[in-house]
Amino acid sequence: MKAAVFYEPGVMVVEDLPIPTITDEEILIRVRSASICGTDLRISRHGHFKIPTGQHRVQGHEVAGDVVLVGRDVQGFAEGDRVSVTPNVGCGHCRFCREGLNNMCPNYEAFGVSLDGGFAEYLRIPGFAVQRGNVFTLPDRLSFAEAALVEPFSCCLRGQEALRIGYEDTVLIVGAGPIGAFNVMLARLAGAQRIIVANRSQPRLDRMKEFGADVLINVSEQDLSAAVLADTDGEGVDVAITAVSSAQVQTDAVQLLATHGRVNFFAGLGTAGPAEIDTNRVHYRGLTVTGTTGSSNADYAKALRLVGEGRVDLSGLVSQSFGIDQIADAFAYAASGAGMKAVVVFDGADGVAQTGAMP
Repeated sequence: MKAAVFYEPGVMVVEDLPIPTITDEEILIRVRSASICGTDLRISRHGHFKIPTGQHRVQGHEVAGDVVLVGRDVQGFAEGDRVSVTPNVGCGHCRFCREGLNNMCPNYEAFGVSLDGGFAEYLRIPGFAVQRGNVFTLPDRLSFAEAALVEPFSCCLRGQEALRIGYEDTVLIVGAGPIGAFNVMLARLAGAQRIIVANRSQPRLDRMKEFGADVLINVSEQDLSAAVLADTDGEGVDVAITAVSSAQVQTDAVQLLATHGRVNFFAGLGTAGPAEIDTNRVHYRGLTVTGTTGSSNADYAKALRLVGEGRVDLSGLVSQSFGIDQIADAFAYAASGAGMKAVVVFDGADGVAQTGAMP
């Protein structure tokens, strides 16, 4: 099978690898679509602490495909099932896993990080990932490309559920990439009265109208604070979501909250932080400051249901598709900010019956 193998920062090579064999507790998936995430870009540039120097890894954690082999002891799945996979596999034993928060497990495994991921024609799902609920059957209406986007969408759903968006709320979203678009869709679904999106790139900003934004602010031409306060008659916004990695944006977001406003720091700062937060404002205005990372399997199930029922349409975010041999072009496109989501697609693979046969 063909796979894009990460060796070290800046080095990813498309290689022919053996199709994985599986044990009685495992599943083998033929990957049909794998979208590129900001995390994939960061790993490709800087590596990851779970990929030690000298190890190599197939990246890709936003994955959908069909089942081609099922271990004898696996229940609930059959050959031909259309499925998607959630990336973070909890240990199953810690306090967070017991509470259903596999995304917060300190001893997690993750596809595309500590486990080989979806930038390959076939993906082996270890038994512990099958048993801990990381494989989902897809609704019939979903294309594989759209299904691959449900994982980042579920992360945004988790962030918004902490914000309790309601019908009278004005929502500010800073960042007009895919995460910004997902947040616009969710805020509109929640019934937000007014949605403001701020961004530097005008082409991406213009796309936000398609997803439900009411007001667009180009921060390369306008001051964010002045524009938001002008639009809200000086009151500020009820909800702010920071979908860009900027300490200044986090600082400004708190300053732009109205009384009893809520903010979600969705994008982390990495090594660029910390942000300066006016805690007096938090105290006297009764503000709520939240941060979320990733999503749990329960969050993903909700997101998959929303998309599967047609209550949101993610297909418009697939800007361009690439074959696995074009992985370098796909990463360059994803990093350029030219469109929304870059998706690696696979037409199929040969030889599974011979090399992937059950032991």
